[in-house]
Amino acid sequence: MRVSVIIPTHNEAQAIGRVLADIPSDLITEVVVVDSNSSDGTPEIAASMGAQVIQEPRRGYGQACLTGLAAADAPDIVVFLDGDYSDRPAELPILLQPIIQGDADIALGSRLGQQRIRAALPWHQAFGNRFAAGLIRLLYGLRITDLGPFRAGRADVLRTLALEETTYGWAVEMIVKGAVNGFRVVEVPVSYYPRIGKSKIGGTLKGTIGAAWFILSLTVRYYFRHRKMRNPAISVSES
Repeated sequence: MRVSVIIPTHNEAQAIGRVLADIPSDLITEVVVVDSNSSDGTPEIAASMGAQVIQEPRRGYGQACLTGLAAADAPDIVVFLDGDYSDRPAELPILLQPIIQGDADIALGSRLGQQRIRAALPWHQAFGNRFAAGLIRLLYGLRITDLGPFRAGRADVLRTLALEETTYGWAVEMIVKGAVNGFRVVEVPVSYYPRIGKSKIGGTLKGTIGAAWFILSLTVRYYFRHRKMRNPAISVSES
């Protein structure tokens, strides 16, 4: 199978080398680093280690992921991974296993299992993830615990989902669209460590609130959009 790994980055020079060094080369066909205006040498480090580097000046986490997905070279499976070394690329076999075995279409790495180092995920992020996961369970019937960035999906499934979210709402778009389209979304436990460098989301109040808004609003908005598509008689006021 052809497996492409997509890594969005912004000023991750301290971590990107360790991330790339830990990716199991025997499992991966290509690594695409999508860099957003880094000023610390991140793209140069990534290129020197053999990654394909794409510059994406448009802002947004989802935008970087979409750009990487469009650039991937005919993959069978696409993996999304952050460049801060909080998730460990060496655990890629754990993430890929349910897809390779034919038991899943999308695999999510859950950071909230017993392997988690508690200090790695601040309490407000852990709470927000559990809250969002609970909302998804309530609205979509999908039992998940986390919306972590370490995830993989069959390339044909991702094309079918027509992903388009350019903000941090990307964290839920793949999940909720997968659920309503009947694809198999499963979780696997992964370890999680304190990130290298300052977080662009959890490290600031503005980032935390912004990410929470995009995630929760998209979860609810897409539910009512899908409900309306299934039942055109539902009025605009209800949706």
